[in-house]
Amino acid sequence: MGLDYSYEIFMPPRNAARALTWLAELAPQGRHMPPLPITLPGGEQLIVPFTSRFKSEPVDCSAGGTLELDTSVMIGVDEAVREFHLRDSDRVDEQGRVSVGYIYLTVTFSPTQHPNFASLQFMAATSDMSRMFMQSATVRQVFTDLTAATGGVCCLLDTETDVFDICWLNGETVSDETVPGARFPRFHDLVAAWREPVE
Repeated sequence: MGLDYSYEIFMPPRNAARALTWLAELAPQGRHMPPLPITLPGGEQLIVPFTSRFKSEPVDCSAGGTLELDTSVMIGVDEAVREFHLRDSDRVDEQGRVSVGYIYLTVTFSPTQHPNFASLQFMAATSDMSRMFMQSATVRQVFTDLTAATGGVCCLLDTETDVFDICWLNGETVSDETVPGARFPRFHDLVAAWREPVE
């Protein structure tokens, strides 16, 4: 069994469309694949440059549930990205970024544990990518920037232990804080602290 580390972002469900749009802007340019039409809860429709379960057939999530996407995003090259991901054949763009994918995204529109917040979980596809998720500052920044830009309330890094690393909370970057931890003994305590962003 390999490592399946992931970043998980929580946000008001109405912000999911904004998050997917922002994510689409991070996708590598020039990839030749059919666009994927998605219908979100409430009927809003988006087209994204990804696949769902490696298919490009329209996905209807108007009744809620979950959305699964196979994503690739452009991420800045730091030492961890260079060590675990960069190959001689990879092209670095003019902004110093390289394409990282597949990153498997599961969007849960009303999770059972906290139905007022949608969950976007980005899972690494390989053990090396999992290690990069844990060690790369630029990877972490991509997910905290996504949280900030789309009105997310919390971003966590899951390294398959009983302890989650808190990366972002209520509008602020967080370092060296976990759940369970001194401030949040239980996940319930962390959820209770979430504040919906003022828009």
